[in-house]
Amino acid sequence: MADLPPPTLRLHIDRDALAHNWRALDRLSGQARAGAAVKADCYGLGVATCVPVLRDIGCRDFFVAHWSEVPAVLAHVPPEQIAVLHGVSEQSEAQYARATGVRPVIDSVAQARLWSEAGGGPCHLMVDTGINRLGIRPDEASDPSIQALSVEVLMSHLACADEDSDSNASQLAGFRSVVEQVAHRETSLANSAGVALGSDFAFDLTRPGLALYGGIPRPELADTIRQVAFPQAKIIQVRQIEAGECVGYNATFTAPRAMRIGVVSLGYADGILRSWGGGYFEAHSERLPILGKVSMDMIVVDLSGARAIGEGEWVDLPYHLPDAARQTSLSQYELLTVLGRRFG
Repeated sequence: MADLPPPTLRLHIDRDALAHNWRALDRLSGQARAGAAVKADCYGLGVATCVPVLRDIGCRDFFVAHWSEVPAVLAHVPPEQIAVLHGVSEQSEAQYARATGVRPVIDSVAQARLWSEAGGGPCHLMVDTGINRLGIRPDEASDPSIQALSVEVLMSHLACADEDSDSNASQLAGFRSVVEQVAHRETSLANSAGVALGSDFAFDLTRPGLALYGGIPRPELADTIRQVAFPQAKIIQVRQIEAGECVGYNATFTAPRAMRIGVVSLGYADGILRSWGGGYFEAHSERLPILGKVSMDMIVVDLSGARAIGEGEWVDLPYHLPDAARQTSLSQYELLTVLGRRFG
């Protein structure tokens, strides 16, 4: 079989920046240690790329959402270092957890009963202190099924840590009230933004996600966190258009003059959504404005002021997450996790 040609789009992952970010968050966690949320394929940047970096610099707590995400992480770290946030909702999940040694995060009294009926064993326990997603209510902590659990990490999740909200202190107080009621080995509350809230929120283990991968959820982290993901694509065609000609679907851009344009091998199927319209690419320190609508597989850019850039050139999409979020009105989380699978 013939060799597959090289891709015309690629996602450069700065492993040194990833390592730097984890070390910084671990340091900011004070007496606590930093774990890592590696769900959604490490927020879209790749388990096979990111988890070995995190493992090799000392991370030993890895969190995924779905059981389907376990095998990819299990290829790199021991099962007891992996926790599944969605817990066990049916017997097959409990049996898988017991067979592999991966820790379920018990999220309800019903899950606690199911886990014990399956044979039980070490697990984590989520307490809902105000986000109203998964987790037992604080007043359920005394339930016999909860008290029977072998809880390694007692945890909760902050709803508004990226804001200066009264709910942060309220959730902290609520979590502390449950800590006294459930036997456990360790406690965990802070996500990426929670790390920046200070030592009161750190407990024994922090669970950063977004900030590991270059996101900046609070201004206190702006000078600390480095960009990790750098999307790039090739210009696959250069062409000339005349004044009055239109570009792209629905003819939303009309050339005001004769223009040299380039077609970039990237589109909304790769996670570069139409909200990028009005933005720009970069090459050789030149800005290349996006013209018209983003297509599924192509974006047209203005090359009028960049005569040296031609077909086959790689161009960069500026992806400093706070700046990109302001430009596109997408959240930093979305910007990472929507990145597609066609990047080389």
